[in-house]
Amino acid sequence: MIVDENDFFRHATLRICGNLDFEIALQNCLIYLRSFMPADRIHLNLYDRGLTAIRTIAFATPTEAKRVNIILPVDEKGLAFLDDPNRPLTMIVNRPLEDAVAGPIVKKTGQFWDYSSLILHLEIKGISLGNLILFVKGNDRYTKEDLKLFSLINEPCAIALSNALRYDEVNQLKEIQADDIRYLQRKLQRFSEDEIIGADFGLKGVMEMAGEVAPMDSPVLLQGDTGVGKEMIANAIHTLSRRKKGPFIRVNCGAIPETLIDSELFGHEKGAFTGAIAQKRGCFERAEKGTIFLDEVAELPPQAQVRMLRVLQDKEIVRVGGSNQIKVDIRIIAATHQNLQDMVKNGLFRADLWFRLHVFPIMIPPLRDRKEDIPALVSHFIKKKAKELQTPTIPTIAPGAMGSLKAYSWPGNVRELKNVIERAVILSPGNVLRLDLSMPNVSVSRQVTQPPVTSQNEDVLTEKEMREFQKKNLLEALKRTNWRVSGPDGAAELLGVRPTTLADRIRTSGGFNFR
Repeated sequence: MIVDENDFFRHATLRICGNLDFEIALQNCLIYLRSFMPADRIHLNLYDRGLTAIRTIAFATPTEAKRVNIILPVDEKGLAFLDDPNRPLTMIVNRPLEDAVAGPIVKKTGQFWDYSSLILHLEIKGISLGNLILFVKGNDRYTKEDLKLFSLINEPCAIALSNALRYDEVNQLKEIQADDIRYLQRKLQRFSEDEIIGADFGLKGVMEMAGEVAPMDSPVLLQGDTGVGKEMIANAIHTLSRRKKGPFIRVNCGAIPETLIDSELFGHEKGAFTGAIAQKRGCFERAEKGTIFLDEVAELPPQAQVRMLRVLQDKEIVRVGGSNQIKVDIRIIAATHQNLQDMVKNGLFRADLWFRLHVFPIMIPPLRDRKEDIPALVSHFIKKKAKELQTPTIPTIAPGAMGSLKAYSWPGNVRELKNVIERAVILSPGNVLRLDLSMPNVSVSRQVTQPPVTSQNEDVLTEKEMREFQKKNLLEALKRTNWRVSGPDGAAELLGVRPTTLADRIRTSGGFNFR
C-alpha cells in the first residue's frame, strides 16, 4: 500500500490531538491506524521514576476506551535502558520476552507475551514523559514500514500527552480546592450550630484566657479531661483571631496509624512510597493562613515529634519523599488529656517540643467542677436533638431530675452529658424525659430515689451523704429485681451497667445478700 505520509500525519494528528480526554483520543487514533497496519489495542504509559515503574494511564481498543492506573515495576536493566540518552525513540518489539523492559513485566504479569508491538518513546525538550504502544495479537507481526509510518506521529503524541497531563493537573487542583471548600463548609456549619455553654459561668476564666491569646499567633496548649470541650475552645480561639477567615483543620493525632502520621501531617511527594501515585498536601498545608488543631498531641510518635518541632521553630515543612522546604503560615493549637510534663519526665514526650507547645497553657475544668453549667447544657442539648428529630414540642426533664444530674460526677464530662440527653430524647415517648433510662453510668433506678438535701446548699452533697445515696439507690435497684444482679431483668440491666461493675459497687457499698 502506498501511503501519502503528509496526509497520514495530518489525519493521525487531528485524532490524537482532537480530544483532551486522552483515552478517547487514543481510540480515535487506533481506529485510524488500523487502516494502515495491524492493530488491536493501544496503551499510553508514563515513566514514574519515583516508583521505578511504568504506569499505564489509559488504553483503547476499537470498542473500549478507558483510563486506568496500572503500575508495572521495572527492574534495574530496564531502568538503565529507559534512562539511556542514546536509546531509539521508536522501536519494534515482535517478541516481548526478549525485550529488556517488556520481558520481566510480561513474565511477572503473564500478559501480552504472544503480542507484537510498536513503541514510541515520547519526549518534550529532552525530558522523557512515557511511551505509546501499539499492540497486535501474534509474534513477528510488525515490519519496518509499519514502524516508519507509526513514528511520524511521535511529536504530536508527545505534545498531546503533555497538554493532557497539564489539563488533568488543573482538574485535580480544582477538585482539591472544591474538597477543601466542602470540608471547611462542613466545619463552619458544625460550629455555627454550637455555642460555648458556660462562657459566663464555669468557663468564664477559660474564655477570658482564650480572648487574651486569640489575637496573637502563639501556640496554645489546651489541657483537660476527655470530653470537656477542648475542640470548641480551640475553635473559639480561631474565631476570635485574625485568622478567622482561614481554615480550621482538626487532626486527631491518636486516630492516625503511626505509619501514616507523617504523610497525613506533612503530605508526601508522588512516588515517596508504594501507593503514593500522586502528590498529596498534608494537614499543615491545608491549614495555610488558618489554624491547625492537634487533638491528643501526646499520641504523636517520636519521629513525628521531631518534625513537629521543626514546624514550630521555623514554620517550615518537608513532604515525605521530598527535599524542598515549604513555608507555612499557620497557628498551632494543641490539646491533650494527659500530663505532658510527666510524660517528659518519663521520656515519652520530647522536652523541647513540650516547651514550644507550653507557651500559653489553658486548663479546661471538668464538668464535675462546674456543675452550674449543667442546666444550660441540658437545655441546649435537648433543643438541638429535638430540632434534629423534628419533634413537635421541646421536651422537658422530670421534676427533681436536675438534682440527680448535678449529683453525678460525670467522668465523661460534657460529651457524656450530651449522650445521656440525646438518648433520653430518642427513648422518651412523651414530653417529659426519662433521664434515668438513659444514664448507663449513673446509679439510679427507673424511679429515681432523690438524694438527701443539705440545709446549707440543696445542690451540694458531702462525700458521706453521696455514699449513702448511692448505697440506697443500689439497694432499691436490687429490691426491684428480686436481688438478681445479672441476666435479663437483673439489677445490672436496670441500672445500665455491666454485672462486674455492679458487683464491685456492691462490695464497696458494704455488701448485700443477693443471688
